[in-house]
Amino acid sequence: MIKTYLMKGKLLTWNIGKEKLLMFAMDFIEFITVLVSIPIAYYITSHFLGYFNYEWKFDPSQFAFFSILIMVSWFVLFRVISMAKLPKAQRHLTLFFHFVRVNFLNLLVLIILKLVFNLQSIPVIFILFLVPVSMLITYAIRMVAFKKLKIFRGNGNSLRHAILIADGCSAGIIDKFIAQKDWGYKVESIVTSSGKIKEKYGGAFKIHSDSFGLKAILDNQVIDEVIYTKNRTDEEEVSRLVEICSEVGVIFRLHSCVPQSDPEDIRLKPVNKQKQLALVDIPSNNMPLIIKNMADIYFSLTAVILLAPLFLIIAVIIKLESRGPVFFKQERIGLRGRKFRLYKFRTMVADAESHLEKLKESNEMDGPAFKMKDDPRVTVFGKFLRKTGLDEFPQLINVITGEMSLIGPRPPIESEVRQYERWQLRRLSVKPGITCTWQITPNRNEVRFDKWMQLDLNYIDNWSLAGDLKLLFKTIGTIFFASGR
Repeated sequence: MIKTYLMKGKLLTWNIGKEKLLMFAMDFIEFITVLVSIPIAYYITSHFLGYFNYEWKFDPSQFAFFSILIMVSWFVLFRVISMAKLPKAQRHLTLFFHFVRVNFLNLLVLIILKLVFNLQSIPVIFILFLVPVSMLITYAIRMVAFKKLKIFRGNGNSLRHAILIADGCSAGIIDKFIAQKDWGYKVESIVTSSGKIKEKYGGAFKIHSDSFGLKAILDNQVIDEVIYTKNRTDEEEVSRLVEICSEVGVIFRLHSCVPQSDPEDIRLKPVNKQKQLALVDIPSNNMPLIIKNMADIYFSLTAVILLAPLFLIIAVIIKLESRGPVFFKQERIGLRGRKFRLYKFRTMVADAESHLEKLKESNEMDGPAFKMKDDPRVTVFGKFLRKTGLDEFPQLINVITGEMSLIGPRPPIESEVRQYERWQLRRLSVKPGITCTWQITPNRNEVRFDKWMQLDLNYIDNWSLAGDLKLLFKTIGTIFFASGR
């Protein structure tokens, strides 16, 4: 049902990969910049305190430890809140004030870290000098990167895929979407019954005569947003479009007034300097989501550092038990059909994929997913890794790179997604996670596929930080008590 959807996901992943490479290069430059800012701030602080005849009781070990905390804090805050994804179109002054807000938050975080770790030899004035010094230098780098990335996006890379619902008065906004490529949108098709629009844009875009075919389009393409640009709003049509979009978690934007719709989250928000109503049928409470993203990266970075010795031991045992690589890499489907490479510790024999077809008759899971309690391909140590959930730990790398979250629906493989019913596609409207409600369900392999999908949709509809924390603790319990399957 969604072959084109998955093929588009592969192309989109390639473009995103190019932008990630640019962002990685910029992150590396900024890392060096922030690193250089530390001795500069130390120099300024020493002279400032000396001017007032105040002796800084310098402790090299505390200073080194605090420098590490500075780098971690910078990495997390600037990736999650600030410019990990540079905005599509904003004025430089707006970006500057946003940058100031983020750096103020960074200042508060560093002061809290100083107090939590009781770093008495680190004066607060050092932090007060460090933050503005690093801010000014990194802001200058960001502005250069912002201009380069606008050119990158202007050339048609890393775009949000959109469908426009238009009438005869929509030519102006369509022209803007075509001309302003740095907005970050790519118009995939136009839905209109206007002869004027068909004549003007028929050679450049796919034109659909009415919105009744929208459901099929969303099923077969990677579409991020449906944008209603008609001069007059047909309430019956909008209600139908809202329902179609909400089924698969696609954002619906409206340039006009919108009828009352109780079940949905409809918010007025600025987009490219214009006020629009946006319907988002996915978790959209901004601050809790920011906290979730920060926690994902903080926790993953800390876990990777602390568990490195354990990872090394696991790697050695895997190599000693059977031939083949330490890590199992597999292409999975993530947010709205975007493809990415998932990492796990290998728990099966090296040629496990070639034996799958022979075992399909023994599948214990209904639906497209394959689950088998006593899978003969699983190694002895692999059974232990699976039972404890330790095989999933390399996915912390996927979390750090932004492809996954700690908590969220498990990422499916392409062959499973091809067999999804339409209502099941909405589980792809959020980032996939390492663990989820199904993952900590007792005897999870006995849960019917439709029930599994419903558990994921319930998670999306009722998402909260408290719920994520509860799932995380239950997952940790599964690891310690080896109750997984």
